[in-house]
Amino acid sequence: MSNAPRLSGAQLAQATHAWGSDTSGCTILHIDMDAFYASCEILRRPQLRGKPVIVGTGNRSVVSAASYEAREFGVRSAMPVATARRLCPQGIFLPVDMPYYRQKSRQVFQILSSITDQVERTSVDEGYMDVASTLRIWKSPLDIAHYIRTQVFEQLGLTCSIGIASNRFVAKLASTQAKPNGMLLVPQARQAEFVQLLPLRALPGVGPSTCDKLATWGVTTTAQCAQLSLEQLRQITNSAAAAQFLYNACRGIGTKQLTLHAPERSIGQERTFPQDTRNTREVTAMLLQCSDHVASQLRKRQVVARTVTVKLRSSDLRYATRSYTLPTATQSAPVIFRTARTLCEQLLHMQSHALDATNPHMAVSLPELIRLAGVSVSHISDQKTTAIQASFDDLIAQEQSTSSITDSAQGAQTSPKPTSTRLNHAQQALDAIRERYGTSAVHFGA
Repeated sequence: MSNAPRLSGAQLAQATHAWGSDTSGCTILHIDMDAFYASCEILRRPQLRGKPVIVGTGNRSVVSAASYEAREFGVRSAMPVATARRLCPQGIFLPVDMPYYRQKSRQVFQILSSITDQVERTSVDEGYMDVASTLRIWKSPLDIAHYIRTQVFEQLGLTCSIGIASNRFVAKLASTQAKPNGMLLVPQARQAEFVQLLPLRALPGVGPSTCDKLATWGVTTTAQCAQLSLEQLRQITNSAAAAQFLYNACRGIGTKQLTLHAPERSIGQERTFPQDTRNTREVTAMLLQCSDHVASQLRKRQVVARTVTVKLRSSDLRYATRSYTLPTATQSAPVIFRTARTLCEQLLHMQSHALDATNPHMAVSLPELIRLAGVSVSHISDQKTTAIQASFDDLIAQEQSTSSITDSAQGAQTSPKPTSTRLNHAQQALDAIRERYGTSAVHFGA
């Protein structure tokens, strides 16, 4: 579900009017499902049609999706459920059912893939198509868009909005303004004109901070931003990359290149505490649980990762993150957990080992109330093709093992296997137990 600002009234009519029928070069389609999670729930509960449906339950959770009826009350995705209940007390709140949504998503993308193999799936409810190669069969991209919307509705009972343009950037903006259940073609020659009708916050990647910086220069609209030179934008943003993005965005310039088989960028888990907490043990336990889950997913997918990131959300809903790139890749829960614990201490400006479960002084309170904690890993690669250098602890264990074997030959008792080998066997055993009895059957201890 897109939360990008949409025009209304006369501005909306101006932006979504027929910009012309010139489809020259307009081979990029952005398909965006309308209120996808909520629409899926209404699909299996037809009696909810026309009512304010909100996907997300529990006062500690956030809204995952809201029907258009619920949005009329100001409900938006990522909003705390408690806030949504105040805004829309008559709303129908339903739990998230990701397996069901993924099933419907696969059916949607099967329809897209029946037209062309040039399909990029960017999330469960949106994606891009490059239809250049199939225009020899279809008369125009407008015909393709009409066919997609018809098939999605007739086969699945769902609706989608489609933007058509010469590049990804404008196509996505067009689909947003076409919502709900519409399609919009922006001819290549008029893309700059179209973009400059939109508010600055409608441009993907432009947030409050950038808008504030532009406002200090008296720039409050996209059309005004388009009058600035690249050098002026560099002075305002203090970033060459941000300046180049804004310069291109305000002129409707973008790429049409799709990533058809995107490698997995990150694996993570985050959880909201039942109550905001300052308890060090609760936060440490959450970091351990998330690290264990992430490591299990790495092993399941037969990949390793180098960068560990910790995410905290405080009671005032502020987010903070910190990352560290390991010297070598890993899929070990203890390694990920130790790194995550250190990062968390740094985020909270605590002394080293303050979150160590073996620390007798661990009962100290955290410096602020924590609402959510999470761990993720990135820089992912195939475990079969990635060299994993032994850690210092592993080398010590191996040296001790070799020494013990030598002693054994002289009559001493043989020592246990190296720590790394025992740990690998333990993790494999955990994976096997979880596979049979469920992910919550067993966990690593701190």
